Amino acid sequence: MQLDRMLEFHKALADANRLKIVMLLAAGPLSGQEIAEKLGLTPATVTHHMNLLRNALVVKGVREKNTIYFELLEKELQTKSQAILRRVETVKRTSSSEREKVVQNFFDADGKLKNIPSQRKKKLFVFEHLLQGLEIGHPYSEKEIDAYINQYHEDHCTIRREFVMNHYMYREDGVYTLNPPELWAKIE
Repeated sequence: MQLDRMLEFHKALADANRLKIVMLLAAGPLSGQEIAEKLGLTPATVTHHMNLLRNALVVKGVREKNTIYFELLEKELQTKSQAILRRVETVKRTSSSEREKVVQNFFDADGKLKNIPSQRKKKLFVFEHLLQGLEIGHPYSEKEIDAYINQYHEDHCTIRREFVMNHYMYREDGVYTLNPPELWAKIE
């Protein structure tokens, strides 16, 4: 699923009234007027919500004489709901094997970093590997961080700077603290 279609789908569902409409339609088709009455909305508001849900391929309208009945596209809803989870799993699998290859290529048998990769993605894989021996939230002096990095590579200044620039660590008054992974630079 393309990113723009995925975004449109999630935006369409990112509203309490639209989620209520989806839940109502799960029980069966309803007209716009019936939806408006059940949710206490104006017909114009329901029309607005239905247009967004139709564009995201969550519902479809079926005309019967002068009335449009809306039906939930359950298969589409299920497919699109699961698309992001499938994408995350694919990224995790790819990222994990790719990460392992990068670590094998850039570290020698003794665990020393041969050289700092120039490609951003590989560099971040290497830095995340280096950070495994540090504790989140623990304050480290600059001397401690330099000694830790020197176990792996002699250019502790560059690596320490990269740790801060990529939000792996927070530096204040010469004290370095490892941030939680959610704050780290994203590998894309």
